[in-house]
Amino acid sequence: MSEIGIDISTHRSKSIEEFRGMKFDYVLTVCDNAEKTCPFFPGGKTYLHKGFNDPSKIKGDENEILAGFRKVRNEIKKWIEETFG
Repeated sequence: MSEIGIDISTHRSKSIEEFRGMKFDYVLTVCDNAEKTCPFFPGGKTYLHKGFNDPSKIKGDENEILAGFRKVRNEIKKWIEETFG
């Protein structure tokens, strides 16, 4: 992510409990499994889903895997920019 100017070094996975009672304008899911299995956010106004390939499933050598992660990252970035830009 730093390649495109986004610092996620302090980000971490969070429990749904950290969000209980909060209101959200949008709830986004970006994989088909998440759309089906992620918890319902009762504070969400608008739910949007766009499925992307799971980069953790990419096979190949280090360069092929890195290229696959970059491809998915760029696809997600493009979708966000087109949807909210």
